[in-house]
Amino acid sequence: MAALLCGTKRKKQVSDLQEEGKHAINAPLIPSSAELHPEDTLLEENAERTMLDPTSREDAKLKDLQRVLIDWVNNELEEERIIVKDLEEDLYDGQVLQKLFEKLSGRKLNVAEVTQSEIGQKQKLQTVLEAVNELIQHHGWSTEWSVDLIHSKNLVAIISLLVGLAVHFQAAVRLPEHVSVQVLVVKKKDGVLHATHVTKELTTTTELMMGRFERDAFDTLLDHAPDKLNIVKKSLITFVNKHLNKLNLEVTELETQFADGVYLVLLMGLLENYFVPLYNFYLTPENFEQKVHNVSFAFELMQDGGLKKPKARPEDVVNLNLKSTLRVLYNLFTNYKNRE
Repeated sequence: MAALLCGTKRKKQVSDLQEEGKHAINAPLIPSSAELHPEDTLLEENAERTMLDPTSREDAKLKDLQRVLIDWVNNELEEERIIVKDLEEDLYDGQVLQKLFEKLSGRKLNVAEVTQSEIGQKQKLQTVLEAVNELIQHHGWSTEWSVDLIHSKNLVAIISLLVGLAVHFQAAVRLPEHVSVQVLVVKKKDGVLHATHVTKELTTTTELMMGRFERDAFDTLLDHAPDKLNIVKKSLITFVNKHLNKLNLEVTELETQFADGVYLVLLMGLLENYFVPLYNFYLTPENFEQKVHNVSFAFELMQDGGLKKPKARPEDVVNLNLKSTLRVLYNLFTNYKNRE
C-alpha cells in the first residue's frame, strides 16, 4: 500500500514537473501584465488577436481622451436622448454609432432600428462602417477598425473610429494630444501562442489632426507671408476697437485679449446692437471651462446673427491659438465691416 502511495506521489510529482516545464517554456511568450481571456487563447493556427495592455488602460491621457469622446458623443446625440457612459459597452452593437454617423453626416442609413441578435448587430455595424470608411478613406485615413473588432468591444478600435469621425467632421472638441497605448498582439504558431507589444498612436497634434483636411488663407499667411499677416492683424484691431471703444475698452493683442471670451461676447452685442445680460456669461472667468463657456456663447450669438458656425473651436481660442482667433474675428470683419 505504501509502495502504491509512493508510486502515485511520484507520478503526481512528474506530472507537476511537466506542467511546470511547459509553463516555463511558454511563460516568456505571454507578458504577465496581460490578462488573457479564454477566447483569446482559442485561436486557429496563424490567427492573431489584439487587445489593450492592462497597464495602458490606466493611462491618464487615455482616460482623458475617453472622457472627451464620451462628452462629444453625448452632446451630439442629446436630442436622441442617448447617454453613453462606457465606450466599450455602449458602442459595440452599432446602435449609437449609427445615430452618431447619421447626425454628423445628415444622411439616413438603411438599417433596422433595433437589433438584438449578434448577426443583426454585425450587419448594422457593417453598414455603418462601410459608410464611415467611404468618407474617411477618401481623405487618406487608414482604417484601424472592423466589424469584428468593434463588436468584440476592442477599445482601441472604438477610440480610433471616434477620433476619425471627430477629425473628419471637425468636431468642436479638443482631443488630448499624443495619446499612445500599448497593444498586445497574440498570434498562434505551431500550436504555441506568441505575444508581442506594439505601440499604437491614437492622437497626434491638434494641428496635424484638425488641419488635416483644410488649409485656409491664414495658414498661408502664417507660413509664407508674416509681413502681410501683420497688416491683417492691424486691420482687425482697428475694426474691433471701433466698436469696443464705445464701452471704453481697447484691444492691443489679438492673441490674448479674446481668449477668455468676454470681449467676443461684448463685441457681438455691440455689432448686433443689443445688451447681453451678465448672467449669460462670466464677466471675470476664473478657469478654462468658464472661458470655453464664454467663447461658445459668443459663437451662439454669431449664429443667431445669421453667421455660419465658426470653423474654429472655442477651446483653441481659449488656448491662444492665433489662427483660430483670427478666423473668428475675420468672419466678423467681413460681415460687419460697414457697421457703425
